[in-house]
Amino acid sequence: MVQHRFLVVTFPAQGHINPSLQFAKRLINTTGAHVTFVTCLSARHRIDNDSIPDGLTYSLFSDGYDDGFNSADNIDDYMSELRRRGAQAISDLVVSSAKEGHPYTCLVYTILLPWAADVAHELHLPNVLLWIQPATVFDIYYYYFNGYKDLIRDNTSSGTNDVLPCSIELPGLPLSLTSQDLPSFMVDTNPYSFALPLFQEQMDLLERETNPTILVNTFDALEPEALKAIDNYNLIGVGPLIPSASLYGKVPLDKSFGGDLFQKSKDSSYLEWLNSKPEGSVIYVSFGSISVLEKAQMEEIAKGLLDCGRPFLWVIRDKVEKKGDNNEAKKEEEMLSCREELEELGRIVPWCSQVAVLSSPSLGCFVTHCGWNSSLESLVSGVPVVAFPQWTDQGTNAKLIEDTWKTGLRMTQNEEGIVTGEELKRCLELVVGSGEIGEEMRRNAKKWKDLAREAVSEGGSSDKNLKAFLDQID
Repeated sequence: MVQHRFLVVTFPAQGHINPSLQFAKRLINTTGAHVTFVTCLSARHRIDNDSIPDGLTYSLFSDGYDDGFNSADNIDDYMSELRRRGAQAISDLVVSSAKEGHPYTCLVYTILLPWAADVAHELHLPNVLLWIQPATVFDIYYYYFNGYKDLIRDNTSSGTNDVLPCSIELPGLPLSLTSQDLPSFMVDTNPYSFALPLFQEQMDLLERETNPTILVNTFDALEPEALKAIDNYNLIGVGPLIPSASLYGKVPLDKSFGGDLFQKSKDSSYLEWLNSKPEGSVIYVSFGSISVLEKAQMEEIAKGLLDCGRPFLWVIRDKVEKKGDNNEAKKEEEMLSCREELEELGRIVPWCSQVAVLSSPSLGCFVTHCGWNSSLESLVSGVPVVAFPQWTDQGTNAKLIEDTWKTGLRMTQNEEGIVTGEELKRCLELVVGSGEIGEEMRRNAKKWKDLAREAVSEGGSSDKNLKAFLDQID
């Protein structure tokens, strides 16, 4: 059997790097393949050297933003430089490896990087898209660019986050979707103009192929209809792509994703505190690696946690300091008014190991932005959620969590777009409480936990799907 050599190319954001690294590890563990992981220097600064398994190497290029992109930079300029420099780096790598007698077998690329597929086509290198969001979200984008754009736009043009009375139904999907359930890039209030053209470019690339295969970070039992909704595309579930310590502990040392763009805290006392609490009693609050909530919203979350009265672990990331700003004054201004009272009831940390937290028996609920990595981690850990989606695919993920998998509740915003403390308390009491709703969510969470672990085990659906894909490129 030929030893495969893969290039895995990913966007330098934590939500992209983490599943891509897990996929690289899965390739190595499944076939003994060699994987070259390609990303930007800005991301590599925060990836642990001790997380590199045999068979994995990094090839890093400068996107011109080696200290990372920040809100003061021009996003269009950044994406243009990423494309130009990334395409050249991939081309140089493929050509030089072939000259050295070690040609690559296949290029795997993630979302927002359609130009990587263009480079592969030019070099006659087989390539495949690794879709790191749900299959349902892929289908929505597909339909948006294939006949349903006007329907979707007509029903997302209110300029508000309110649920519109008219819902959207798409072929093969069992969900009725409103504006709040769609990827945020499709609504007219979306400020990120660069995103939709990239997704359209991606769909146009796939249209060139006959029955293209798309590897999806999901599993068959989780999204059976969505994986089969598009007749001329072969979507196959190879997930969940999360650390194997969460999946039967098959690789005991693999307890983290291996990619963390934020400085890890050396203080692990939060885990000791967490594990000292009664089973199912602690509320975990985290909104991911990008979203930063306004001060007014943070105050309402604090109020809801205090009114609920349960112990909590809340991740509040340190904001990036900008040169020239009076950062000390800003920190004082942004300080929660009830911080001391909060710290009597729970713990506030700038970072934590989410896999370790979700695996703790003391955890009762996850208040989350519903990023896809976090959503999968909660499923695999059997933890019900309170959903507070912010942007991109998170609204769709929250819809699936609440209406399809029935493992959580989505909070409702008021007219000012704020989730009040009262609303957070209401949802927490329903999810963590001993009533029928909470009991059902915990049963469902346990069911999906078992099905996810079954999918990636030897002979499970994701295991078989990945091996079948590898057989195709032999």
